Amino acid sequence: MIQDIAPHRYDVAYRKQEARDQDIILLYQNDRLLCRMDEHTIAYPSVKEVAKVFPEVYQKAKYLFCIDDTVYFDLGKHVIDAFLDFKYLPKEILRSAKPVWKAYAGITGFQIHKWYTQNRYCGVCGKQLAAAGGERALKCPGCGTLQYPRINPSVIVGITDGNRILMTKYADGHSSYKKYALVAGYVEVGESLEDAVRREVMEEVGLRVKNIRYYKSQPWSFTDALLVGYFCDADGSTEIAMDEEELSEAVWFEKEHIPAERSEADISLTGEMIEAFRDGQV
Repeated sequence: MIQDIAPHRYDVAYRKQEARDQDIILLYQNDRLLCRMDEHTIAYPSVKEVAKVFPEVYQKAKYLFCIDDTVYFDLGKHVIDAFLDFKYLPKEILRSAKPVWKAYAGITGFQIHKWYTQNRYCGVCGKQLAAAGGERALKCPGCGTLQYPRINPSVIVGITDGNRILMTKYADGHSSYKKYALVAGYVEVGESLEDAVRREVMEEVGLRVKNIRYYKSQPWSFTDALLVGYFCDADGSTEIAMDEEELSEAVWFEKEHIPAERSEADISLTGEMIEAFRDGQV
């Protein structure tokens, strides 16, 4: 999966650190990322390169994280035009960009950047938020309210019936992703992960399930989510009652007939779960 970058090591611990010439700047415009792509190989500008067009980078850069000895910074609301051979490209390119550890840096930085830019003022008293200091948080100087990065817990559900697995496609308007996936949804307030599995399955495909068992989790910064994967068995009838507002397809596939269109098995939890079922690992 995209976060599995060993032997590289991701260190998200917050630091008060100034940007150096050799460090990396991650620059975003809406849902686009400034980068250089050579076929599928991705590169980002260094602080030194950015300083040629934005000398204030040393004072304005915000520490994000490091991978091994490579330190990454964000420029927040500051926007820089494309320069040299760097261009703004849609963040979706990170689904296939290589090396994976650099793609992971780019999308993880996007989640933190979006949180910074969407939380500039206190929702309680309206004053401008400031860095809390000592941790990755924003604090209101007026009322003391703290804001932490947004993380949306979500469940991915592999529903099985013997040699079959239930696969779905999103309806138009619900996702830009058009390939087969699994039943999925966000966890509601006051709801356990297991209850979210039961509810989402019932809402989307009208099935009851049993033997709910944890598989793996994954940070998925494309949607600010923490994905939690579960497998479960159909309980009783396997007749599908599809929610046509959410889904365009919901189909039972036997292992040998699972569509070969999946291109993200190596980066996404959904893809790995489908392949794990196909290969008889679960």
